[in-house]
Amino acid sequence: MRNLSRSSKPLTSRSAVSRSEVSRARRVELPKAATGIPGLDDITGGGLPRGRPTLVCGGAGSGKTLLAIEFLVRGATQFDEPGVFMTFEESVEDLTADVASLGFDLPALIARKKIVVDYVRLDRHEIEETGDYDLGGLFIRLDHAIKSVRATRVVLDTIESLFVGFSNAGILRTELARLFRWLKDRGVTAVITGERGEGTLTRHGLEEYVSDAVILLDHRVDDQVSTRRLRIVKYRGSTHGTNEYPFTIDRSGLRVLPITSLGLQHEASLDRVSSGLDALDAMLGGRGFYRGSSILISGSAGTGKSSLAAHFVDAACRRGERCVYFLFEESPSQFMRNMRSIGLDLQAWVKKGLLHFHAARPAFLGLEQHLVAMHREIEKAKPAAVVVDPINELMAIGTLGAVKATLLRLIDHLKTSQITALFSSLTAGAAHEQTTDTGISSLMDTWLLLRFLEEARQRNRGLYVLKSRGMAHSNRIASFLITDRGLQLGARAPLSRSEKRRSR
Repeated sequence: MRNLSRSSKPLTSRSAVSRSEVSRARRVELPKAATGIPGLDDITGGGLPRGRPTLVCGGAGSGKTLLAIEFLVRGATQFDEPGVFMTFEESVEDLTADVASLGFDLPALIARKKIVVDYVRLDRHEIEETGDYDLGGLFIRLDHAIKSVRATRVVLDTIESLFVGFSNAGILRTELARLFRWLKDRGVTAVITGERGEGTLTRHGLEEYVSDAVILLDHRVDDQVSTRRLRIVKYRGSTHGTNEYPFTIDRSGLRVLPITSLGLQHEASLDRVSSGLDALDAMLGGRGFYRGSSILISGSAGTGKSSLAAHFVDAACRRGERCVYFLFEESPSQFMRNMRSIGLDLQAWVKKGLLHFHAARPAFLGLEQHLVAMHREIEKAKPAAVVVDPINELMAIGTLGAVKATLLRLIDHLKTSQITALFSSLTAGAAHEQTTDTGISSLMDTWLLLRFLEEARQRNRGLYVLKSRGMAHSNRIASFLITDRGLQLGARAPLSRSEKRRSR
């Protein structure tokens, strides 16, 4: 045998040039098929690998079939890509009824030859596993369905049912590889669903090795709160989000909630918006908050947090800007009645279509559902300002980390859209007034603290600016009163008796 080490030659200059040229070669982007599912295309960098199979796995009720059928329906309706849905578990009638509640009209798409739904009934007692068993019959049937509508998308639901009679791992692996190779040869973008196994992504633990992308769905219950998570386990030839992303299933289908600006690339506005109080604007460099910034108002019960938020909303509406106010403790009717007592008629802005309220008890929904509801209201109203009052209520339905992640996603979405956001937070008392239960003060651009001030057997209220990024701001505590003409903000809190004696 020839000694390869002796015949090896040092790299020539031509070799070095070739490597340099390769390193400078333009990257070829992997072709992708958009799913049309909100959020999923964001974390996959544009969709699923076009012309390749993707495995979607998860436990019972995790949303596998829904993701698959939505991928097919949106492909047909939004991207003019016909598809084939081959099911081994549900009949066409059952599948049609299941997805009708989501607004998917399968019979209409079938009639227009946009989608083919083929139910293949398999009985494990009728299957005899032999050494020469193969999927030839399935390939013929699937090929006919693809050609009948010129399909570019295919769904197989589920792979466990397809291999229900197999116990020989060698045959199983061979047939799986053959199936995935057959799909690739046809150039179709395929989604194959699979049940999660014990300690493996699927029951057989083999499919993830022959698929080009793997998506894992998870449905869990923590502290009696249901949450859903999606994770991209594998994506050959493409970068992708690697975190667990919450997702929801509602009347419009599946929706993934990614962090909208991973690179923190949103523009910072130089425009200012009024807080609704001239004296407070003066404390903030004379011009109020930055547009698109996040503002936190914290304080103990009764310090005037909601009243200050109402002034902010009233000022925005007076400028002709739309606002969305999320209430977690009061109904809109009760809130507007209370604000009338301080001279603010918010009902007038509701009638003009400038102010939209969204009220819900957090305990009725999970964090993801609340975030989806917020996104939906924001997309519908297209506001310039948003108020969330109070954020403490979210702690009842999630851990501190989960609540902070939810608020981070919301704040990031609002900043990207240049929407000014104001949040109120209830503090436990004077000893904890410079902390928040949710620990989100670091996410805020401006932090206003409201507190009670006791002087001469009277209890007054005070406000001071703990921080305000990017602007000079007052370091004084300003006393204020809540009157029938609104908040009356003074220059500073009254002096204590000791301070009065020292000033004489």
